[in-house]
Amino acid sequence: MKKSAVFLLSLLSPFVFSQKVWTLEEAVNYAVENNLQVLQSSYNKKLQDNSLEVAKRQYLPGVSGTINNNVSFGQGVDIFGTTNRNDNFSNRASVGADILLYNNGRLEKSIRKTEFDVQASQFDVDKIKDDISLQIAQQYLSILLNREITKISESALANAEKLYQRAKITTDVGTTPQTILAEAEAALAREKQNVKSAEINTERSLFSLAMLLQLPDYKNFDVQNVDIQNEIEAPLYSADQIIDKAFENQPQIKAAEVRIKSAEAQTAITETAFYPTISANAGVGSSYFNSLVTDYAGRDINGSPIKESGFFKQYKDNFGQQIGLNANIPIFNKGITRLNVEQSKINEDIARNSLTLQKQEVLQNVQKAQFDAESNYESFLAASQAEKSSKLALDFAEKSYNAGRATIYDLNSARNNYANAQGSVAQAKYNYLFSLKLLKFYAGIPLSL
Repeated sequence: MKKSAVFLLSLLSPFVFSQKVWTLEEAVNYAVENNLQVLQSSYNKKLQDNSLEVAKRQYLPGVSGTINNNVSFGQGVDIFGTTNRNDNFSNRASVGADILLYNNGRLEKSIRKTEFDVQASQFDVDKIKDDISLQIAQQYLSILLNREITKISESALANAEKLYQRAKITTDVGTTPQTILAEAEAALAREKQNVKSAEINTERSLFSLAMLLQLPDYKNFDVQNVDIQNEIEAPLYSADQIIDKAFENQPQIKAAEVRIKSAEAQTAITETAFYPTISANAGVGSSYFNSLVTDYAGRDINGSPIKESGFFKQYKDNFGQQIGLNANIPIFNKGITRLNVEQSKINEDIARNSLTLQKQEVLQNVQKAQFDAESNYESFLAASQAEKSSKLALDFAEKSYNAGRATIYDLNSARNNYANAQGSVAQAKYNYLFSLKLLKFYAGIPLSL
């Protein structure tokens, strides 16, 4: 029995999880962790982190070892005119270390600049996350809008079905002409098409949101329905209330501010090329030599031959140490350093101008959101009034049609007007809701429904 229950649960669990219904908050949180654009920006952040670690390690000494092996063959003539073979083998090994002692703070300035670059890259990641969050919210509201339009179309379809059935009965008994049935049938076909179009638009919106979330199983993707009431309030925020807050919390502005500091740090780095660089080095090494022609290394002062020592003895006898202090003093490099400094200062101006552009863009976005919110709110009020009027006109048209004082064409026209008015209300409502969410987002309020 237990095995059967476990087996049943194993079959049901994929279905249950595939039918997960996403809230807006869940969709946003998932997207900022898994979206490909966010991941790409995060990789750039990791590259900057590694660059910072490299800059910090420049303080450490560099240590390297070398091993040289050389074999030479041939013959030559000595100072006495005697021709001798000169075949030999030599080996040398050494270990050396060097460390920078002074460079006018170039290392510290490089670390400081890289830290600014790391901060800017993090703000770039935050900007991508914000953009994705807004796209998620807009697409989420688009799904809710298309679902509401689908309901409106289904209601219109139900009324068209009733009208068709009534027209079919009255036509069959001969009380109404065939043209009435034809018009009712055409109206029914139009409403079926409208329902199908609304359903396709809903599926298209769901697919687009699933792609933003990078979900492979998009066919089973669904979002939570949110009941958006038609009684909405006027905008509580104005651009003037939000703009200062937006300047403080928008990551693109923070990134531009940090990049100014990075450009200034780069200028300081470039200026260090005017100053000398002092470094110290030390090393140890030894060597081995072997003549391939004779076992003798030469002759002593008495003319007696000196037998070559073995490998380890030569390494012991030839072991040596060295220590040095080097100073590289710039004197003239064709004025390139000065030009590089000027170029760095130009990059500072570019960074400052970029900050101004970013502030201008944020200002335009906030003001546009404010204009859109006000415009969409007025559109919603106008559409709501039009919906009430068209509903009243539809009621009169139905009563007149039932009393025989209005044609089916008049009734269908009134119903089309009412359905269009309902769609306009829904469109204006969701447009206004997104504009309002956008204003709150610039004010630093997280997205939610």
